[in-house]
Amino acid sequence: MTSSSDQPRPRLRNEALGVVLMAVAMLIIPTSDAIAKYLSGAHSPAFLSWIRYVAALGFILPVALVQRGRAPVSPSASSGRYWLAQILRTAFLVTAMTLYFVAITRIPLADALGAYFIAPIAATLLASIVLRERLDRRKLIAVALGFVGAILVVRPGTETSTDTLIALASGFCMACYLVLTRATAQDRPPVATLTIQLVLGILMLMPFALLQWTTPTREGLLLILLMGLVSTLSNLMTISAFRLAQVQTLSPFVYLELIGATVLGYALFGDLPSPMTWAGIAVIVVAGLIVATASPARRES
Repeated sequence: MTSSSDQPRPRLRNEALGVVLMAVAMLIIPTSDAIAKYLSGAHSPAFLSWIRYVAALGFILPVALVQRGRAPVSPSASSGRYWLAQILRTAFLVTAMTLYFVAITRIPLADALGAYFIAPIAATLLASIVLRERLDRRKLIAVALGFVGAILVVRPGTETSTDTLIALASGFCMACYLVLTRATAQDRPPVATLTIQLVLGILMLMPFALLQWTTPTREGLLLILLMGLVSTLSNLMTISAFRLAQVQTLSPFVYLELIGATVLGYALFGDLPSPMTWAGIAVIVVAGLIVATASPARRES
């Protein structure tokens, strides 16, 4: 007979795996952003967003076709409500990306990032309202620490402008995407969910990409393929993470993206982080550890 003390262990293992997947996804996703930044001199943001979706679909579609019919699908996954949620989920993601690109063309990147990283805070609060996830003191402290760490890293300016509000809107759209990902993650396997997301994103971005079309070079095509591969892997890990853990548990790990960006900035451009940046990264890591070391039993008490 299994003792009551053993019951939380499967859930603890699932949440731990979800945390690992989310952390790795956030650490590698800046690679895709760095490639997009490099290619932005020859291509528009809308075209790069669209072509990244196309490249990612090229990697994931064969896997989706092989897995079709093998994995269990929730009955709700064929309902109109499910497809509406998928359309809204992808629309929020596409809008978040577009607004963010608009913001960074008008204001300093630090200001845009500082506003954009409102996403985990908003996601935690939205999840407590929409998904009825428990919002306890440890989660609030972890998310607040993560936000403080992000501010220390990006050190945004104090002036609020219309463009800063655009970046804030981008972060809010990303929060809505995170919550809807959690809400629909159990209905279909991660590969199927990502395939749907990519197809919808391609359709939504196609008119803008065609209006701003530019033909990539051979080097550009190779970089686009790499960008699509990284995007595919990070999205698969993110979706899988949300199948295993709650939004509030995973939200602080979004800040790990700053660590990946810092490493790439130093490796590619020789930008050595300042002491304040290292302090922010340390705070982010502490925030993640607070959530990762909290047992399910304690969080429910």
